[in-house]
Amino acid sequence: MRSFVHRLARLRRGPWETVATVLIALGVVMLMQPFALAIYTWSFAVTLTGTVMFIIVSHFPE
Repeated sequence: MRSFVHRLARLRRGPWETVATVLIALGVVMLMQPFALAIYTWSFAVTLTGTVMFIIVSHFPE
Protein backbone atom coordinates (compact mmCIF):
# COMPACT_ATOMS: atom_id res chain seq x y z
CA MET A 1 0.00 0.00 0.00
CA ARG A 2 2.83 2.36 0.79
CA SER A 3 4.41 1.89 -2.63
CA PHE A 4 1.04 2.53 -4.31
CA VAL A 5 0.69 5.84 -2.46
CA HIS A 6 4.28 6.72 -3.37
CA ARG A 7 3.54 6.04 -7.06
CA LEU A 8 0.43 8.26 -6.85
CA ALA A 9 2.53 11.11 -5.51
CA ARG A 10 4.77 10.99 -8.59
CA LEU A 11 1.82 11.79 -10.91
CA ARG A 12 2.31 8.85 -13.24
CA ARG A 13 -0.47 7.56 -15.44
CA GLY A 14 -0.76 3.93 -14.29
CA PRO A 15 -1.76 4.34 -10.63
CA TRP A 16 -4.08 7.28 -11.32
CA GLU A 17 -5.83 5.36 -14.10
CA THR A 18 -6.45 2.58 -11.60
CA VAL A 19 -8.05 5.01 -9.16
CA ALA A 20 -10.20 6.55 -11.90
CA THR A 21 -11.32 3.13 -13.14
CA VAL A 22 -12.27 2.06 -9.63
CA LEU A 23 -14.32 5.25 -9.23
CA ILE A 24 -16.15 4.60 -12.49
CA ALA A 25 -16.89 1.00 -11.48
CA LEU A 26 -18.02 2.09 -8.02
CA GLY A 27 -20.38 4.65 -9.56
CA VAL A 28 -21.93 2.02 -11.83
CA VAL A 29 -22.41 -0.38 -8.92
CA MET A 30 -23.98 2.45 -6.90
CA LEU A 31 -26.32 3.14 -9.82
CA MET A 32 -27.52 -0.46 -10.06
CA GLN A 33 -28.15 -1.18 -6.37
CA PRO A 34 -31.85 -1.12 -5.39
CA PHE A 35 -31.55 -0.57 -1.61
CA ALA A 36 -30.48 2.97 -0.68
CA LEU A 37 -31.70 6.10 -2.40
CA ALA A 38 -28.79 8.17 -1.07
CA ILE A 39 -26.25 5.86 -2.72
CA TYR A 40 -28.22 5.98 -5.96
CA THR A 41 -28.33 9.78 -5.75
CA TRP A 42 -24.53 10.05 -5.52
CA SER A 43 -23.86 7.47 -8.24
CA PHE A 44 -23.89 9.95 -11.13
CA ALA A 45 -21.47 12.30 -9.37
CA VAL A 46 -19.06 9.45 -8.60
CA THR A 47 -19.20 8.12 -12.17
CA LEU A 48 -18.72 11.61 -13.60
CA THR A 49 -15.77 12.28 -11.29
CA GLY A 50 -14.11 9.04 -12.35
CA THR A 51 -14.68 9.79 -16.03
CA VAL A 52 -13.30 13.33 -15.86
CA MET A 53 -10.40 12.09 -13.77
CA PHE A 54 -9.63 9.41 -16.37
CA ILE A 55 -9.64 12.01 -19.16
CA ILE A 56 -7.25 14.26 -17.23
CA VAL A 57 -4.99 11.40 -16.15
CA SER A 58 -4.65 10.16 -19.72
CA HIS A 59 -2.47 13.21 -20.34
CA PHE A 60 -0.01 12.33 -17.52
CA PRO A 61 3.37 10.91 -18.53
CA GLU A 62 3.93 7.14 -18.46
